[in-house]
Amino acid sequence: MLKAIIGALVLALAAPALADDKVNDKMKDVDNSAKNTVDDAKDKLGTDSGTDKAKRHAKKTKRNAQTKARHAKKDVKDSTEKAKNDVTK
Repeated sequence: MLKAIIGALVLALAAPALADDKVNDKMKDVDNSAKNTVDDAKDKLGTDSGTDKAKRHAKKTKRNAQTKARHAKKDVKDSTEKAKNDVTK
């Protein structure tokens, strides 16, 4: 039974490393979108203090920057693959 638990734990920890980058990117985008929606809702309520609002805005800015960087990286990767395929044809 202990071996089964250890095996399941190893598979659970190895799965993200083996997953497709596109799937991971989409999951991150969905997660970021959900967090941004929650942040926007909190802004509309206007019930939090200035420091909480500033922290939330900083986190949102960071998430958006990471998303843009991730998409730019994907675009560069796709364009280099396309250029490589065009050269080999």
